[in-house]
Amino acid sequence: MRTCLAWLLSAVTLLGADPALPSSSPSNATVSPASKKVCIIPLRDEIAEPLIYVIRRGVKTAIDQQADLLVINMDTPGGELGTTSKITEILEQFKGETATYVNRHAFSAGAFVAVATKRIYMAPGSVIGAAAPWVPAADGTGPAVISDTYEKKMTSAVRAMVRATAEKNGYNLQVVDAMIDKTRGLTIDGKVIAKEGEILTLTNTEAEKEYGNPPAKLISSGTVESLDQLLSQLGYGNATRIAIEVTGLEKLGSWLNTISPLLLIIGMIGLYLEFKTPGASVFGIVGVCAFVLYFLGGYAAGISGFEWVVLFIIGIALIAVELFVYPGTLALGIGGAVLVLISIVMAMVDLYPNPGPGIGLPRLPTFDAFQLPLQQLVIAMAGTGVGVWLLSRILPKTTIYQSVISTSASGMQSEVKQEEQRSARLGQTGRALSLLRPGGKAQFGEEILDVMSQGELLPKGTTVRIIGFSGTEAIVEAVKS
Repeated sequence: MRTCLAWLLSAVTLLGADPALPSSSPSNATVSPASKKVCIIPLRDEIAEPLIYVIRRGVKTAIDQQADLLVINMDTPGGELGTTSKITEILEQFKGETATYVNRHAFSAGAFVAVATKRIYMAPGSVIGAAAPWVPAADGTGPAVISDTYEKKMTSAVRAMVRATAEKNGYNLQVVDAMIDKTRGLTIDGKVIAKEGEILTLTNTEAEKEYGNPPAKLISSGTVESLDQLLSQLGYGNATRIAIEVTGLEKLGSWLNTISPLLLIIGMIGLYLEFKTPGASVFGIVGVCAFVLYFLGGYAAGISGFEWVVLFIIGIALIAVELFVYPGTLALGIGGAVLVLISIVMAMVDLYPNPGPGIGLPRLPTFDAFQLPLQQLVIAMAGTGVGVWLLSRILPKTTIYQSVISTSASGMQSEVKQEEQRSARLGQTGRALSLLRPGGKAQFGEEILDVMSQGELLPKGTTVRIIGFSGTEAIVEAVKS
């Protein structure tokens, strides 16, 4: 993933850029066979949300590494329609040559993904089809019983979605329809391939038969014994292979992204309480851990890299400097808050690298890419407001809160004693030990305190009086001689 700084600096340039796309067919390749690259993405088991992360990571890697060919190595019984739709959208981001190798099964949603690539090849004994949509029963034992009207509406919607993808890649739409809609059947050249009332499923030999005038293969470009043989047949036998592996982080990322608004709420409340009760590090630890999990979810999903984590840390650091070093310097606090908000949103914005040679800066995201992150941020901020209000009412009355804030790593006194000290210090006069701009230090008797003026600059040596407190800092005014 490219750095956010490079993306921001290149934004204007990318608006008018027309990046060079890799060749869409091996015959048009201008690079030598030894310099070709192939990215191989596994699609195994049921198609569910964690698979989105594998496909997304693979497509981004293929674009970033300027691969010439992307191959989906498929063996699946099908899966969720929503997940399938997202996968086909992700595959469209790769502009080079694409192919699916049906290593055993491409049932249901697997067939949808297959026609989202430009060519399909099949292993001996493999099958493709049986793509009729269905709704699972509440108990998970099989398909639910639905009305005929609802079934027709659902089938029509799925057909429209898959037809658009299949047509773009040059597949026979009659074949695709027959795999989805049992009322269609399939008859070509007077030969009945699937009767009306049957869902079309094809073996590898049936899928590669030629029909029509001029003759064209039904849906498969051919049968090959192995993935190695397929790559050799396509002219990529000696190409550099980029194999995408399933890491196990995908399931974790799926779960973390589901609860990402909750993680943001916990993180914001934790950091807020830490700033309000400095030294009570337990709140800060909880908040930091929640944000770590939030950013880990984006990373595991293949959406973002660690550049947004760095931006987040810089933002938090600026806020801390404003609160504890230069209180009242609003520019630091506002700048830090802006960086924090940008990092939280961008950590869930799906950015794709630009293809072609050059510095490989990421593409500018579309407006749609911001909808989910902004929605999550609004939910989190609303939840944080409610949470802070409730905790301010309940938490101070609990023994846990009193034990947590009673002491800090530096021997900080209890809140009650702090309040007593503050009351005793009101009205005390002392001398500014540094320029107050407005924050600085002043000496009162033998004590040296962090102080801040009411906005004006007070020179070093000015006689000052304590008139109040803001957090741990004394608010002072100049005493006229």
